[in-house]
Amino acid sequence: MAQSHWDVVIAGGGLGGATLGRALAMHGARVLIVEHELAFKDRVRGEGMLPWGVAEARALGIDALMRDSGACEVRWWKRYLNGTARDTRDLIATTPTNNGCFNFYHPSMQQTLLDAARDAGAEVRRGVTVVGLETGDAPALVIHTENGDERLRAKLVVGADGRRSVMRRLARFTPNQDASRLIIAGVLHEDLDTPDDTVQYFQQPSIARSALIFPLGERRYRSYFIYGAGTRDHPLSGSHNAQTFIDLSVETGVPREWYADARTTGPLAAYPGADCWVEHPYRDGVALIGDAAATSDPSFGCGLALTLRDVRVLRDCLLSNDDWHAAADDYARQHDVYYASLHRIEDWLTQLMYETGPLADSRRARVFPHLAKEPQRVPDLQGRGPDNPTDEHARRRFFAEDIATV
Repeated sequence: MAQSHWDVVIAGGGLGGATLGRALAMHGARVLIVEHELAFKDRVRGEGMLPWGVAEARALGIDALMRDSGACEVRWWKRYLNGTARDTRDLIATTPTNNGCFNFYHPSMQQTLLDAARDAGAEVRRGVTVVGLETGDAPALVIHTENGDERLRAKLVVGADGRRSVMRRLARFTPNQDASRLIIAGVLHEDLDTPDDTVQYFQQPSIARSALIFPLGERRYRSYFIYGAGTRDHPLSGSHNAQTFIDLSVETGVPREWYADARTTGPLAAYPGADCWVEHPYRDGVALIGDAAATSDPSFGCGLALTLRDVRVLRDCLLSNDDWHAAADDYARQHDVYYASLHRIEDWLTQLMYETGPLADSRRARVFPHLAKEPQRVPDLQGRGPDNPTDEHARRRFFAEDIATV
């Protein structure tokens, strides 16, 4: 079997793998990125990066690259509750890093960042399959190519291969998974009659539904519909459900006239929103980043930002410590803290906005007036992500449990 030696071998050439490969190659590391797909295809996945993730992109030096690949900065975030406009937030004016969302077409972004990694000095191999992994002080990835199998030895192997991570299984990490509470369906639309500078967010908590529209530029929009698990008999997937998707979005508050000239130009697919994560995503020479380490409930749109947080933290740890095993262990400790914080916030929001029944309605009737009077009680998911306070005091403030009732 052929062998080669590298500083870092990264399995997965998407957002996380390409950005990490570029960052380390720019500092002189010998980096190899292996990617199964020969060409990136349109799939239903995150295409809106929240402002706290844009700040990570800036820290990693890829924000200009993303703009060049078609990312548009969306300034406004407009919310509706039960069909009535609730508020419009100026993200640039109100977020700590003064930026909006980055929205983009995912395949273009992936290709741009993988090309940038190659330009920085990383080697990229596509159309290969990971078939084995050797862990330990001198880990090795075994790949299958058209020329046979090859063992890739490295100081560190990184799994950046997504929510169905092969690397997670091969490295014998034990995944944890929440019970499925939400399902998210998404589709690519063109020519919706809605502003292209505003994320539109429609919520109907009493029936556990939301609809979101993210403008991608050039009259393209990624539309999402979120619903409670168990509220539909069949997944909202496949082209035959395209009109049902629109009808349900309209019932949730989206004006029907927005769809008058709209065209469905991408696949419609639905998938569970439950978090899936590993504790301490480093062991025996293998680190996991992005969805391989923790798949955050996509209903809240934090997955892309969380991936770039992983990349930035792992990069900084590796560049500040010659002992890469200790550095990767430090990354995993930090990951456990910020992911747990994000997980708690999303759990609170799910309880308040998606649980149904008399007790849930009573909770909202009590909490909503206090949140309207004091918006700072709500964690700033868009602007601060996991950097919000998530201790017991913050939880009690969010649910207005710190206010005495008569």
